[in-house]
Amino acid sequence: MPHYQKALTCRTVGKSLQNITAQVQAAVTASGIQVGICHLFLRHTSASLTIQENADPDVLEDLANFFSKLVPEGDHYIHSTEGYDDMPAHIRTVLTKTSEQIPIFGGRMVLGVWQGIYIWEHRQIGHSRELVIHINGD
Repeated sequence: MPHYQKALTCRTVGKSLQNITAQVQAAVTASGIQVGICHLFLRHTSASLTIQENADPDVLEDLANFFSKLVPEGDHYIHSTEGYDDMPAHIRTVLTKTSEQIPIFGGRMVLGVWQGIYIWEHRQIGHSRELVIHINGD
């Protein structure tokens, strides 16, 4: 069974959800795999990977607002050496995830019509985030 792997570096703009669906689909296309699985792994502990609504931006804003209330930033955490927003970012990542698996059929990811793949930056400032894309199949 053929395998294809690529590391994708994404520069985030700070506390936001960044749609990376097109970049991931480009890797799937480059792999030449028609039927298989696309494994995604974000190599960070203060940002997440999620599949979410890609049509109405209000959904993304509501998610961000909910997480800000659920895990508030501030100086009340023990871990503070990397800034007041770092520990809340770690907690938000624990509550979400850093990997996804998406089926491939006909050389395309089998996402729902309203689904997109996002890197969710949990820190206030942008960072360079590395996503490992591993595709296998036929």
